[in-house]
Amino acid sequence: MPKKQIAIIGGGPAGLMAAEVLSISGHHVTLYEAMPTVARKFLLAGKSGLNITHSEDYLRFAERFGTASGKLRHALDAFQPEDVRAWAAELQVETFVGTSGRVFPVAMKASPLLRAWLRRLEANGVNILTRHRWQGFSDAGYVFDTPDGPKAIRPDAVLLALGGASWPKLGSDGHWTAWLKAKAIFVNDFRPANCGFNVAWSPIFRDRFAGAAVKSVVATSTIGSLPGEFVITQHGIEGSLVYAHAAPLRDRLSTGQTAALELDLAPGRSRERIEHDLLKQDSKTSLANRLRKGAGLDGVKASLLRECGSDTDLHDPKRLAQRIKSLSIPVTSIRPIAEAISSAGGVAWDEVDEGYMFMKLPGVFVAGEMLDWEAPTGGYLLTACFATGRAAARGIQTWLQP
Repeated sequence: MPKKQIAIIGGGPAGLMAAEVLSISGHHVTLYEAMPTVARKFLLAGKSGLNITHSEDYLRFAERFGTASGKLRHALDAFQPEDVRAWAAELQVETFVGTSGRVFPVAMKASPLLRAWLRRLEANGVNILTRHRWQGFSDAGYVFDTPDGPKAIRPDAVLLALGGASWPKLGSDGHWTAWLKAKAIFVNDFRPANCGFNVAWSPIFRDRFAGAAVKSVVATSTIGSLPGEFVITQHGIEGSLVYAHAAPLRDRLSTGQTAALELDLAPGRSRERIEHDLLKQDSKTSLANRLRKGAGLDGVKASLLRECGSDTDLHDPKRLAQRIKSLSIPVTSIRPIAEAISSAGGVAWDEVDEGYMFMKLPGVFVAGEMLDWEAPTGGYLLTACFATGRAAARGIQTWLQP
């Protein structure tokens, strides 16, 4: 069979994974990346520790993608978390399971893994062209803005892996939506996911605690109760525990409802015990001392009670104990999508077949965050990008077979 020309547009994890799979097939694979280097978002995410997947039970893992879980299941089944770890090991990158169940490279950073990955792609003959920004469709094929001027290509198959709309400075700007909509492809509007929220802090609280971490708490929403920590910011709240509950908070705000992060500030103590211990404190002592001795709270936690509780709560041991176990932090609005870890929305699943090919655009495939799905942080996002990149590559291989 004569070799085919395959173009991959987008050099993030989904595009790179597809290039790896396709490069083994013997076809000519060229990857086009708009930025000066590939995988910039991948590298930035790995600066504080690259979380490549999660070690929890796979059946639970596969349900972490909300309403898109069923759509993603076939791709995830073919590249499960244990497969991610095996793939990293093939690149001579050893991984370990952290205390939270998240999986990291021993080196923690993304750069060693990416360098090994790019060496493999180069050895497999993948041609990577950076500073090639896709400008849409034309009669000549696919048009790019390049350092040498406009360029048009007409490959035998194309994979679009251009990302969502978060962190646009790193390349995922969502500009491609207009070009697909012009082809009658339905694209759901992008929304922030794994994002922060604005809170109307008092100036005193904001100035004192912006940047402070609120540790060892439990937050509850419609997705359940999860332990963790988050950070107070100048504008409101952000961090892993906030991101875990971001979707229900966002969805309530988006429909005009009020929303609040519900906190248990002392998950190791029952309400009855806290009430009992508070009642033992001398009512003449300061609130700070009563909270410290009776509930084990000080610093930012104690100040959160003052900030979000009422005066009646603070001076009634029974009400104060209840507020410690159930404190509402009202959020007023969502932080901009440019600050979000990831995005919800994207290409509607009804537009693609089981091989990730657009049914209205034969020979054009899609993978990664361009599709309409979202997931919490913890390795889920990256694993799904890997898995959909591989699934789309298999779809291309099948479509190109005579």
